[in-house]
Parts: sequence; C-alpha cells; structure tokens
Amino acid sequence: MAAKLRLTILVDNLAAAGLAAEHGLAFWIENEARRLLFDTGQTDALQHNARQLGIDLARTETLVLSHGHYDHTGGLPLVLSQARDARLFAHPGIVQPRYSIEKETVRPIHIRRPAMLALDRLPPSRIQWVTQPVTLTTDMGLTGPIPRETDFEDPGGPFFLDPAGTRPDPVDDDLALWLRTEQGLVIVAGCAHAGLVNTLQYIQQLNDGLPIHAVIGGFHLVNAHRERLDRTLAALQQLNPDLIVPCHCTGESAVAQLRDALGDRVTPGAAGMSWQF
Repeated sequence: MAAKLRLTILVDNLAAAGLAAEHGLAFWIENEARRLLFDTGQTDALQHNARQLGIDLARTETLVLSHGHYDHTGGLPLVLSQARDARLFAHPGIVQPRYSIEKETVRPIHIRRPAMLALDRLPPSRIQWVTQPVTLTTDMGLTGPIPRETDFEDPGGPFFLDPAGTRPDPVDDDLALWLRTEQGLVIVAGCAHAGLVNTLQYIQQLNDGLPIHAVIGGFHLVNAHRERLDRTLAALQQLNPDLIVPCHCTGESAVAQLRDALGDRVTPGAAGMSWQF
C-alpha cells in the first residue's frame, strides 16, 4: 500500500477563509509515487488556492479530467502552461459540445474555448485517452467509463448534446479515481454522473471487493428524486465507508440528508480541507 497519501480539495463551491470558492472542483493528490491533479475548477480559483495552500501546480505529473464540463476544465490552460511534462488522462468524449436545457433556457456547459485550445496544442504523446480502466501506479487507478447498472440513477440533470434538446447526453465520459490505502479504498469522484452507487460498486469490482474507506467529491444529487436519495443512502449504509465528503454538485438538501442518515462520518467538503491516509 502507498504511504503518506495526502488529498487536498483545491477548488469547491465552499472554501476556507482566505481561499476562493466557485462552482467548480479540483483535488490535489500526492504520495511518494505520484503528484496528481484531478480536475481544474472553473476559473482562476485554482491558481489562487494552490498558492495559498503552498501547492506548486508546476509539479503536476498526472492531470485527470473527470468529464468534459466547463466547471471541471477551466483551469486547464493554466496547469498545462506550468506543468510542462504533465500527462493528461481523460475520456475522448470530453471534447463534444454539451448543453443544459431548463424551461426552454439553453446553456452551454461544454469545455470553454481557451481550455479546448490548450488541449489542441498538447502533443499526442502527453495525452492518454481513457476508454477502459487504467492503472496509474500499483495503488492508484482510473475507472474509465462506468457501467450504468442501477435502475434509479441518471446523469443528474437536463443534459443534451445539441442545443435543440433532441439528443440526451448520458455523460458517458464520466470517470472516477481510486486509491488503495491501508484503511481501504479512497474514491474520488468529479460529479458521479454515472451514479454514485454505480461508481462505488464498480470500483469495488475493480479491486476485488476491497472495503471503501472514504468517498470524496461531487455526488450530483442536487436534482435527485426521493427514491434515488433513499436508495443511495441505503447503498452507502451497506457499503459502510468511514468518511464521506460531499462536494460541489451534491446539493445542500442531499448533504443534510446524508448527515441525518450517516452521522459524523459525513463531512461537507470545502476548498482547503486535506486528509492523510
């Protein structure tokens, strides 16, 4: 098992004093074998918070994009300009146009142009397109596309691949990160568009049923219906992680219900929070 694994929330909707909050997400993960940035937030909050926390983004060796939405990819030009040797891991579907459509209001939510240009300039040798599970080190890996097995989870919003709303977007590029520690699996999700339960169960399958110690990230329960919330809570109670850190798109109501059902093991996330495993 990897020793001295530290995970820090760099960007989130909430932030500790002196740090910037925004609708976005980014995590810094470091151990003796790897320095990894998981998602990049939406704007320059990533740079500000990294400086305040003493994290040098130029040291990034591995850059993972959980999916192709603007609030997870906005810091991409900044990171790639500083981390000259960083290798990018993402599903090839991150580059497609995407839209959220609510009450006839069409809103583009795909990767913004500066980030897309930064991607275009990246040499192919520094990109690994993830279409299946990938092992980064002996104790760290990516899910690739996550099978949609449950009948109560959906991508979490009115997402479409065209502005006319004729092509639903299942967010097939959604992926998550897993880390093996002495306490069990630590799982990091961007938005869990594949469904939180699908994500956790699939990662356990990839790791021979290893118990889950912690799950941290966006759970995208902000628009979840009652049945989904109830069945997600039941699954979490059965999986029995020691630490649950809902961030970003989980939603205040869902976070409150998580805390009511699972108690002190639920700690709402905020930029600046850090754990050592």
